[in-house]
Amino acid sequence: MAQATQEFGEWPLKRLMTEVVGSGPKSADDMNREQAREAFQRILAGEPDATTLGAFWLANRWKRNNPEELAAYTDVMREESVVTAEPDCDPVDCGANYDGKHSSAVLGVGAGIVAAAAGTPVVAHSGDRVPTQKATAYKHVLDELGVRTELEPDESADMVDDTGFGFYYQPKFNPGVDDLYDRRDEMGVRTFVNTVETVANPANADVHLGSFYHLTFAKKMTDLMDESAQLDYSRAIFFQGMEGYDDIRPGYTKVAEWDEGEELADYEIETAEYGMDMENEDLEVDDVTADSATITEEVLAGDREDHFADAIALNGAFRMYARQDVDSLDDGLERAREVISDGSAQAVLEDLRAF
Repeated sequence: MAQATQEFGEWPLKRLMTEVVGSGPKSADDMNREQAREAFQRILAGEPDATTLGAFWLANRWKRNNPEELAAYTDVMREESVVTAEPDCDPVDCGANYDGKHSSAVLGVGAGIVAAAAGTPVVAHSGDRVPTQKATAYKHVLDELGVRTELEPDESADMVDDTGFGFYYQPKFNPGVDDLYDRRDEMGVRTFVNTVETVANPANADVHLGSFYHLTFAKKMTDLMDESAQLDYSRAIFFQGMEGYDDIRPGYTKVAEWDEGEELADYEIETAEYGMDMENEDLEVDDVTADSATITEEVLAGDREDHFADAIALNGAFRMYARQDVDSLDDGLERAREVISDGSAQAVLEDLRAF
């Protein structure tokens, strides 16, 4: 990992606040790439005082970052904080919301394992109670299932090659961003760090699966990927997931699909079209961490035939489709149900526990 830059240019955060971004949501200007790069270099190096840093983050939130700024932040993060470890396979990269879920089950662990059993390798990455929600994320469900999570990046790469599913732990692969935890926690609102950490891509995957609240955000993220010098994604699918996570919503879900060199395409998924008559409340649980782990284990063992089993199978199919290992969600859904019924998915979970 490169060390954070200690020699800077002419744009400390206070000057950026005064001359560029700090005049309010309507009159603020955007930064150019070099200004944004220098800003995040200074932040990762711990140079700004807490007041200036908080003000800068809030000014960025008010004015809204453009793709060029987000690409600059991402490139600095990849250059100066992220430790990559590339598996031999080429997995689907699942970052989603690091700050987790409060009310509905986390389906991504089960979905990723189902996809892995079907031959689609999957990488998930998250931190531990990340601000602002500090809710249940991938790590906590895996911990509850007895799977090691606090891995060095090369161990994470070995995990995905050995089992088909790999987990990368933010404090290990992105220590510079992890060092910002306390400052982010004090902010009380999300910052641009919540956006760029989801595309840290520690496995150097070609395909990214992410989520959005509004379609315009998906466009901003794919433009970020186009403008980044450090990201090599050739394909990305974003969708309007449950609680901002990478779980397809019951009912109607908006999807945005992007391939390098192509225009962003959008379409809808209706779970009823796949024989799944369910609502959001059908996937809610009392204890998100414990119940998500129990549901995952029971679905993978073939012991459930309910809305949770349908949702995990559909999300597993979507990961296969994202990597273009199946031609359609229908094909992926058929494959997902096969690997659950024949015990292959449960075997992947046991391999993960033994890793």
